[in-house]
Amino acid sequence: MIFTETKLKGVYIIEIERIDEERGFFARTFCRKEFESHGLNPNVVQCNISYNKKRGTLRGMHYQIAPHEEAKLVSCIKGAIYDVIIDLRPDSSTCCQWITVELPAPFKMLYIPEGFAHGFQTLEDDTLVFYQMSEFYHPESARGIRWDDPVFAIQWPIHSRIISDKDKSYDNWAVKDKTR
Repeated sequence: MIFTETKLKGVYIIEIERIDEERGFFARTFCRKEFESHGLNPNVVQCNISYNKKRGTLRGMHYQIAPHEEAKLVSCIKGAIYDVIIDLRPDSSTCCQWITVELPAPFKMLYIPEGFAHGFQTLEDDTLVFYQMSEFYHPESARGIRWDDPVFAIQWPIHSRIISDKDKSYDNWAVKDKTR
């Protein structure tokens, strides 16, 4: 695997290294030792899959607060996504900065450490997203901020969006109690 750190400390784009042969290819997508050698949280306690019927589906921006903050390893196993993360770590030099990464299936992953909000928009119909999580889902710690919050001004690629009522109901970051 090839680990490339982004401008947000602790966030990595991880590309698989294919071993091609006559039947197709083989590639490793996770290795505890490699994650530890890069200072990444290697614990995986839960894996989730998100199926998205339509291009333009937007999910986010989600995170969990302490004591249940979570690291995520996100990959697209069918289709492609425009993945977005926002650094919400109050002591980070990049707090409130965000990046986007296009994740086409299945050759690129994004490692998101604890303390980040995460969301994505599908770039194709019938997109499958696979998440490996370092913490169990705890509804009492689950939080979100608006996908269109003017504090961040995220530029989403597709203007015709499918968004859940729950994701539409989140507050903007500027009015949010940061512990909630």
